[in-house]
Amino acid sequence: MQAIVMTETGAPEVLVPRAVDAPRPGAGQVLVRAEAIPVLYPETLVRAGTFPFPAPLPEVFGFQAAGTVTEVGVGVDAALLGARVVAATSGFGAYAELVVAEADALTVIPDGLSTDRAAATQMPGSVALALVATAALTPGDTVLVEAAATGVGSVLTQLCAAAGVRVVATAGGTEKARLARTHDAAEVIDHTAPDWADQLRATLATDTVDVVFDSIGGDSVTPLLDLITPRTGRILSYGWLAGLPTQLTAVDLILRGLTLTGCAGAAWLAEVARQRAAALDAAARGQLTVAIDSVVPLTEAATAHRMLEQRSALGTILLRP
Repeated sequence: MQAIVMTETGAPEVLVPRAVDAPRPGAGQVLVRAEAIPVLYPETLVRAGTFPFPAPLPEVFGFQAAGTVTEVGVGVDAALLGARVVAATSGFGAYAELVVAEADALTVIPDGLSTDRAAATQMPGSVALALVATAALTPGDTVLVEAAATGVGSVLTQLCAAAGVRVVATAGGTEKARLARTHDAAEVIDHTAPDWADQLRATLATDTVDVVFDSIGGDSVTPLLDLITPRTGRILSYGWLAGLPTQLTAVDLILRGLTLTGCAGAAWLAEVARQRAAALDAAARGQLTVAIDSVVPLTEAATAHRMLEQRSALGTILLRP
């Protein structure tokens, strides 16, 4: 079968199309014929070596794939045969025509939701739902959604607006700002502008930010600290678009009475996994939408990774086997 093999850590070119043996499901596993494979930003960090790859290299790459169950292993309900599903792997094996996944890592795609939409929605939708639940929003709150034109950011903007809170969004450039506005952001600020924190201060006027959804990391939150509601303000750090986690000290938080929640690690990923079905159900009901930038052949996985790293995609990129 055709697959994309990661040969070593490094630039996108380490993702190489190859013919490999077709996998077979073991006990408790299923085989999925992939139809749409989302290219996820965390995958670019694993490929680059920022995060460790979970298997010896070379190995078939990829975290998720959507398609149809064609075979089930011992102990798996045969009713899954023929079902459309999104399969989450253990960090490898998804960039391929055939994907093996644990049966308990499948999410059945609801009727009325296309396979492409399900593939694009599962990761950003489940992360955004977990973030909103953790933030404990109250109608009337003001929230800041960083990078609101990304997959997670766009869903966060939609969910927060629907919850009755004021959403101030950031986005990089005119096109991404336009996309953030289509998802009901009340105001949008270009976070590539050197004075964007001052723009936020002017936008807020006498208001403060109750919740910061931080996907950029690095020092992006530092200039905002005095714009966050004292005593009850909270920062949810879930992304490293700047290449580093949020660079704050305990003193930064204590002196202002703020809280910082790190949205990472095994317990966090378990919470995200619990939201997978809810994310697809919400998409099927039209309660959230994830833009699809493009659908490209599986063999162009390296190109897709380059697009993500250059921030040129306006939505999810899907690979088509």
